[in-house]
Amino acid sequence: MENPVIIFGAGYLGRAAKEIFEANGNVVYGFLDDNKKLHQTEIDNAVVLGSTDDDGFLKLIGKKCEAFIAIDEVKLRRNLVKTIQEVRKMQPTNGVHKSAIIAQTATMGHGNFIDLGVKVGSGATLGNHGMLHTGCIVGHDVKLGDFVQIGAGSVINPGVEIEDDAFIGSGVTIVSGITIGKGARVGAGSVVITPVKAGETVFGNPAQKVNS
Repeated sequence: MENPVIIFGAGYLGRAAKEIFEANGNVVYGFLDDNKKLHQTEIDNAVVLGSTDDDGFLKLIGKKCEAFIAIDEVKLRRNLVKTIQEVRKMQPTNGVHKSAIIAQTATMGHGNFIDLGVKVGSGATLGNHGMLHTGCIVGHDVKLGDFVQIGAGSVINPGVEIEDDAFIGSGVTIVSGITIGKGARVGAGSVVITPVKAGETVFGNPAQKVNS
């Protein structure tokens, strides 16, 4: 990536993203964040330039800057992706920590956050705009949809399919061959041994459906 990057979100994920890009030799132009109290302040020596809808900075994306979205709230993340795609006619870039290990035969879409110590096995397919947090393991031939989040230290065993918008908490184990449906949520520390239907929330060892 030759152009500098603007990071959307100046929270802890934004700071992590800045470290990722700079460690990879990329220049961070600054942050955009909707918290006005942060505007024109510095975070880790980078300025919070303005809001995420600031046209003055949005117009730089695709011409002079790349964009990276460091926000884990799915609705806002999705809206920002849509803005960048429709207004700037481009895709957010991937942010991959230099310590992450991604198999050569794995494939990855756009706008993913791949943090410290993540491991992705051979033949795995990562969708778009996902978040793989510190130390999680994605086994071989795993399929991740778009906007999937996997918490720190989770182990996704081979052959698992996780559909769009699913959330996997920290320290989760999903056994081989299981499907996690669209928009499903798996609570932290759970062990998933049976499929999880779309929209379900499960928790425990073994994971059981949580009634709302």
